[in-house]
Amino acid sequence: MWLNLFLICTLGFLAATVDAIAGGGGLISLPALLMVGVPPHLALGTNKFAASLASLNSSVTFARSGKVNFALVKWQIPFTLLGAFLGAWAVLRVSSAFLNKAVLVLILVVGLYTLLHKNLGMENQFKGLTLRKIVIGCLFAFALGFYDGFFGPGTGSFLIFSFIALYGFDFVVASANSKVLNFTSNIASLLLFAWYGQVLFIYGIPMALFMILGSYVGTKLAIKRGAQLVKPIFIIMSLLVAAKLIYQYI
Repeated sequence: MWLNLFLICTLGFLAATVDAIAGGGGLISLPALLMVGVPPHLALGTNKFAASLASLNSSVTFARSGKVNFALVKWQIPFTLLGAFLGAWAVLRVSSAFLNKAVLVLILVVGLYTLLHKNLGMENQFKGLTLRKIVIGCLFAFALGFYDGFFGPGTGSFLIFSFIALYGFDFVVASANSKVLNFTSNIASLLLFAWYGQVLFIYGIPMALFMILGSYVGTKLAIKRGAQLVKPIFIIMSLLVAAKLIYQYI
């Protein structure tokens, strides 16, 4: 019991630190729960509980630093919420295995594209919002919210990449905005998992405390070190998510 708690808390801290910087923390935290014998649906729900509190902490810290573009994300939040709720409702009823191939291709493209375009996301080139950009952003928010509720791996990477590609934000602002939407999708799917009794609080509460601490450390590092830190970690986590999906597929 105590060894299991030590393992999930240590890996939870590491997951939240990485996730606050560039996404992909679920690649560490979810396997940690599965490793100690938590059944898959309970592991998903427990991970959502801990990740929700960690992403809330990151969102607040980024917001206080002025890195969140609320003029944009205020429109995206309701669509993310709806998408995540529908995604979590769906995953409780069907297998997510068929998504593996499509997500594998997409996450590889995102990681390699970012690696090859050396100046991508290094400077903030945001030129303002238009109705068209808001609508497209809301559609992306709904789709990624659904994906996060349903499956999850790579959501942070997709969100960060969409903010850079659509709006020209640098990696730090993109990461800040993505944390707000990530928190929204986490809390929406968490409510449904909790309703169906799929949260193991004996592991979830201590894991959440360490993930909150990790999210604070990661957010502060991202703000202090900027895109020079966020971009390489973003590329590494994107390719690790792809490697994990390849391993599962094989």
